[in-house]
Amino acid sequence: MDFDFSELSRRAIYRLLVDTVVPRPIAFVTTVNESGGRNAAPFSFFNVMGHDPPIVVLGLEQRRDGRLKDTAANVRATHAFVVNLVSEELAQAMNLCSADLEPWVDEPALVGLEMVPSTRVSVPRLAAAPASLECEEMMSIGLGEGRTLVVGKVLALHVEDRYYDRAGERVRTADMHLVARMHGSGWYARTSDLFLLERPDAAALAAAAEQDRGDVEDR
Repeated sequence: MDFDFSELSRRAIYRLLVDTVVPRPIAFVTTVNESGGRNAAPFSFFNVMGHDPPIVVLGLEQRRDGRLKDTAANVRATHAFVVNLVSEELAQAMNLCSADLEPWVDEPALVGLEMVPSTRVSVPRLAAAPASLECEEMMSIGLGEGRTLVVGKVLALHVEDRYYDRAGERVRTADMHLVARMHGSGWYARTSDLFLLERPDAAALAAAAEQDRGDVEDR
């Protein structure tokens, strides 16, 4: 099947994209409004986009009534947010916070999530998150009809002590048991089913390519 997006509804495009581009990491984003009111909401239109500078990007949609979602409105007001990564243990609370609630609702309090101060931004992070990225807004790009692309610079990373190997200076990624977003309205994936591919030997591949080119020229 071929799909021409110029001929499809927004809903059809959404379904096609989220059913094919998987798995997607989940940003469980905490923000505060100008009055200090707290918000927590998950987004799977998210990823890290570089390390120098360290950049994350969030794709935020509008509410059904056309208003900005709380995350976008709060980032616009305070220019700060925290991306909390989601473990299996945190998944149920994350799912509850995906509900479209009014701005005055304190989602962490509602679902029983403890929050602790961040080190570089005024927005608190989730204590239960295995890792959290403290971010400042670099830019927000309006994409029309309430959709916003938020580009954030990562100022600090918090990783639970039990997930960091100080001797090897590496994060114990597999031990965090992170989850990812899959297809449909409620499917998720565990990150425990892994396989390893060794990095290719560029010199060997280049030599093979030169050999192939020489064989063709000799024919």
